[in-house]
Amino acid sequence: MAVESILQIRDLSKTFSGKGAENRVLDKVNLSVDRGEFVSIIGASGCGKSTLLRIIGGLETASGGEAIFEGKAALKPSRERGFIFQDHRLLPWLNVIDNIKFSLPPNTTNANEIALEKLAVVRLSGFERHYPRELSGGMSQRAAIARALANSPKLLLLDEPLGALDAITKICLQEEILRIWNAEKISMILVTHDIDEAVYLGQRVVVMGKGGIEAIHRIELSLPRNRVSAEFARQKSAIYKAFFGNLDAPFSYTI
Repeated sequence: MAVESILQIRDLSKTFSGKGAENRVLDKVNLSVDRGEFVSIIGASGCGKSTLLRIIGGLETASGGEAIFEGKAALKPSRERGFIFQDHRLLPWLNVIDNIKFSLPPNTTNANEIALEKLAVVRLSGFERHYPRELSGGMSQRAAIARALANSPKLLLLDEPLGALDAITKICLQEEILRIWNAEKISMILVTHDIDEAVYLGQRVVVMGKGGIEAIHRIELSLPRNRVSAEFARQKSAIYKAFFGNLDAPFSYTI
C-alpha cells in the first residue's frame, strides 16, 4: 500500500538579491516527504538547507516553484507546521509554562492542560514555573520542543536545534527527539551539519550541495540504532563519501 505524502517540494528555487548581485541558493529542488517520516537534510554551510526549511515553514518566500503541504501551498506560517530554531528563543520574561501557552491560539480554554501535557512529553514536569535563565541549554531546547508540539503539528521542522549543545547533552536530546517522534507519530525534517546525527535520526538522509539535492540515502537500520555497529558505520561512510570522495586516500594539506 502506497504511503501518503504530507509534503511535496516542486521545482523550488530561491534567489537573494543585494549589492547589485544575485545569489541563487536553491535551484529547482524536488523532494517528497511521507506522512510520519523522519527526514534528515545535511549539507555544507551556504548550500540552502536552512532556507529550504524556512520556505517549508512559511517563514521565507520562494522565487520559483512551490512547497505543497497537505495539498495547499505553504505560503505563510501555520500551527500545523511547528518550527524549532538553532536557539530556543524562549521569551525571558515568561516562565516555561507561559512560554508554551503563548504559542497557543488566544482564548484556548485548556491552555494550561495542554502546556503541562507537552512538558510531560519532553520530561520537564516540575519545571513549569522556572524562567529560561534558570534552565540549562538542553532543558531550554526541550522547552522549545514542547512549545512547538503544543499546537499538535503534523510536521515538525528542526533547524540545527542541537548544534550549540555539548556532546553528551546532544546525544541525550537526540534520544528524546526519536522518542517524541515515535510517540507523537508526526513527520519531522531535521537540518544538521552532523552526519552522525543525520544517520542516527533519519529514515532518509538528503545530501545537499550548492543549490540543490545531490543524493538521497535511505537508512535501513532498525530502532533503536547502534552507533558503533558495522552497519551504522557503513551508512555514515556512504554519506561521507558523498562529501569528501575517496576516504582511503591519504589526507594532505598545505600550510
